[in-house]
Amino acid sequence: MDDRLAGAWHRLTEPLGAPGGEVRRVLDDLAGRYAEPHRAYHGLAHLRHVLATLDMLLASGERADDPTAVRLAAWFHDAVYLAGDDGNELASAELARVELGRLGAAEDRTERVAAMVLATRDHVARDADESLLVDADLAILAAEPAAYDLYRRGVRVEHPRLSEEQWRTRRAAFLRAMLARDRIYVTATMRERGEQPARRNLREELATLSTPA
Repeated sequence: MDDRLAGAWHRLTEPLGAPGGEVRRVLDDLAGRYAEPHRAYHGLAHLRHVLATLDMLLASGERADDPTAVRLAAWFHDAVYLAGDDGNELASAELARVELGRLGAAEDRTERVAAMVLATRDHVARDADESLLVDADLAILAAEPAAYDLYRRGVRVEHPRLSEEQWRTRRAAFLRAMLARDRIYVTATMRERGEQPARRNLREELATLSTPA
């Protein structure tokens, strides 16, 4: 993990008052998780992008009831990741509860973090803080075409056991579900900046899935 990302973690967790060794232990554990070899997309680059998007949203004036909790949730939201496993978010939320408890976070904040992590399962936000995290997690959908293509390819690599036909069917279902939403993004900033680019990327990818391999 690079120094910039490590510095962000230490600044975020310093107010919790945990011993430095314990803070470093959790950081090393998270770094190891996000660097797992099976993660072609859901790795450290994704974590950096989510954190940078949160910074952008907050700087743009989007409301957060607990910005610290939102950032902590970003760190833990993909801490447990196995492609196709429906229990990823639940396990990540439980890990957040355990580790933040050890770092001295208040119970109500820990539960807020866990709830935000769980919101990334269906990407449906129920309050302002969840809206920030969900939009940051989905921000890649609005990326420039080259970056979106890297994302698309990375997610495919993470599903090596799926045949091409199975992949196309499942991926198309995801794309159609996102396009069927009244809006992909919840925050005003992401709707303004990303709604149309995201829909364009999704439609273009869906069209490629309709073409024989």
